[in-house]
Amino acid sequence: MTKKFSVTFSFFMRLGFAQFNPTVGDLPGNRRKIIAAYTTLVAQGAELVIFPELAVCGYPPRDLLFKRRFVADVAESLAEIAAAAGAVPALVGTVEANTTGRGRPFFNSAAFCYRGKVGAVARKCLLPTYDVFDEDRYFEPATQPAVIEHAGRRIGITICEDIWTHPMISTRRLYSGRMPVEQLADQRCDVMINLSASPWHATKDDVRHTLVAEAARSLRCPVAYINAVGGNDELIFDGRSFACDSQGRILGGLAAFTEECRVIDVTPISTNTPFESPALPASFAQDELKDLFEGLVLGLRDYAHKSGFHRGLIALSGGIDSAVVGVIAAAAFGPENVIGVSLPSAISSQHSRDDARILAANLGLRFETIAIADAVSAVETSLAPLFAGRPRDVAEENIQARVRGVLMMAISNKFGSLLLTTGNKSEMAVGYCTLYGDMCGGLAVISDVFKTQVYALARWINREKEVIPVSSIEKPPSAELRPDQTDQDSLPPYDVLDAILKGYVEEGLSRRDLIAQGFAEAVVNDVVRKVDLNEYKRKQAAPGLKTTPLAFGVGRRIPIVQKYVS
Repeated sequence: MTKKFSVTFSFFMRLGFAQFNPTVGDLPGNRRKIIAAYTTLVAQGAELVIFPELAVCGYPPRDLLFKRRFVADVAESLAEIAAAAGAVPALVGTVEANTTGRGRPFFNSAAFCYRGKVGAVARKCLLPTYDVFDEDRYFEPATQPAVIEHAGRRIGITICEDIWTHPMISTRRLYSGRMPVEQLADQRCDVMINLSASPWHATKDDVRHTLVAEAARSLRCPVAYINAVGGNDELIFDGRSFACDSQGRILGGLAAFTEECRVIDVTPISTNTPFESPALPASFAQDELKDLFEGLVLGLRDYAHKSGFHRGLIALSGGIDSAVVGVIAAAAFGPENVIGVSLPSAISSQHSRDDARILAANLGLRFETIAIADAVSAVETSLAPLFAGRPRDVAEENIQARVRGVLMMAISNKFGSLLLTTGNKSEMAVGYCTLYGDMCGGLAVISDVFKTQVYALARWINREKEVIPVSSIEKPPSAELRPDQTDQDSLPPYDVLDAILKGYVEEGLSRRDLIAQGFAEAVVNDVVRKVDLNEYKRKQAAPGLKTTPLAFGVGRRIPIVQKYVS
């Protein structure tokens, strides 16, 4: 599909990158942002303005697409966006109804808006249906990518997954036939543009650079990659849009985890042309722990604000997990908008109470203390006749956690604050958490961060000064639900546990595989058993922010009731 338009580019192409933060379903809000970004970039001299995948409606829209009016409303919003486009065209990601009478009801498309109307449409060819993606549920794939001929230049258009076909990508095997980039190679493009809504996880930006550079070298033309930024539900989009020349060298890039409008000059460069590396934003490639922190802050802020919450609430235990979440919350909401609550029981140590208070003071949070010993005693008294003759065990321990859950949810209701849970991925994996207790809340901020990463993040937070009390980092981790309890009473050391979990949960290794790697058989069997038995807890957990290639949640669909033993 080739469409021709007439507009003159001054030298080769000045591309306006509109890296903006959409909200799923907020058609008026997204439209205002799109038009504002377009106006800004045209004023900066852009000759073509490009927007991310599904920019009009936000990504991922999921089953909103099946609402009777949704796609029609998206079309109306797109028409208003096109009406605002003048002599400088805009390429905008959108949903398009499939009117062919065949296949799935929609297309994932890019609309070429020019002089008040949609002049051409390009459609996505490869539809990811793995991990958090389920596009095959909604969209019909195009048979080939579109090429738009504009001012004598041939512009190839791909959408996100269309370039994720490098041999190093394991999901490439899901697609057969000639890949979109291979098809474009026959079309002699002058530039290729990829519209993306590519969720972030740690180190993913390196993979993207490789994919875009390889596409540029394969097509022998520059490639522009425009990515969404912001958080929607559990997904975090990091932006980091960029362009590279026909040799795969980066011509310019945008910052991570923030909205930005920038013009990048895309010029024809030959092998003999001296190349000077451009100045890139500091966050375009940054320390992995800084990246993790900024991603979590953005994910929390957007989840809260887009849901209507402007205040955060957290139970501060004095431990490292709640401390790290407290720092993230203060950065996301502003410390004046976060309430930290200490809920000591008769078992709680004085050092834990002190560490919670010191952390709140260091961050500038409002700090409250609610003793729970009387409430726990009242519950135990009510249960005493039924529990008579039975020894104290985990049932009594969990009363403390559940009393805390009741109190924290009451505070959340009263003050309209989003309650943040503090369980990490290691604990969530093996069920070292209390259902309707410390699992109560609206968002699980670090549920995709292993305990060893939490320690590393805490030390990174303290790299310049002591924000998190050192004792919170150095003392043995404990749930403090019984006297002298430590996590290692029930779990192997976290460095061992996390290595086993990474293999079993994220890489799909079996027990035999892990034992062959040198882990003790008894430890592997115990960890794997706990992971499998606690699927029911994770299904009832608050949604969590995705930071790894495979998080608990929508991307991991293990049955609760199952008997398979690997």
